Amino acid sequence: MDKEFTSLFTLDVNPGQFDAFKALVAEIVAATRQEPGVLTYQYSVSADSQSAHILERYASSAAFVSHVEGTFGGFAERFLSFVAVRSLVIYGDPDAAARKGLDAFGATYMTIFAGFSR
Repeated sequence: MDKEFTSLFTLDVNPGQFDAFKALVAEIVAATRQEPGVLTYQYSVSADSQSAHILERYASSAAFVSHVEGTFGGFAERFLSFVAVRSLVIYGDPDAAARKGLDAFGATYMTIFAGFSR
């Protein structure tokens, strides 16, 4: 059975680019909202708008791969022109296909050993 997993990206927003980044994020969120395998997809920003987080939770590794190769793929170049990925932490156990995409961002994998999710 394919397990869900959560990712937390930390981004550095390029100076003076937050407004353009925020507008692009609105487009990405609207498109991602249509993906049933994306359970959580939230952007947060620091008070000075220089750092942002993306909290994502996927129902399966296949849902993540579909998001990256499909929906997000059309936005990736513009997205990366506004930010630099500082870190990526993964909570859970994505499969090899998902790890291939996550490893491109230097993912750190954390194995869940206790707790629950609803």
